[in-house]
Amino acid sequence: MTTPSRGKVATIHLKVQPRGSRNRVEEFREGVLRVRVVAPPEDGKANAAVIALLSERLGVSRQKLRIVRGAASRDKVVEVEGLEPEELLARLVETV
Repeated sequence: MTTPSRGKVATIHLKVQPRGSRNRVEEFREGVLRVRVVAPPEDGKANAAVIALLSERLGVSRQKLRIVRGAASRDKVVEVEGLEPEELLARLVETV
């Protein structure tokens, strides 16, 4: 059985700092994007804040983003539907 193609998909590795002073993208270094969110790491609040922040910064809807690895960890992998890896990188460079 084959999986239907979803079109363009890119992934980004994150290091998340919950309970920050404000939501912000800090830096992109060695293939990892460091972000801070105000939300605590409870009941999925920090994950929701990460998705909202990335959605805003990348210019894509929240529905196009999903955490595919590390939902309960500070180290996460987020999948972005609708962007090629090169497009994702270009948009990240603009936001840092």
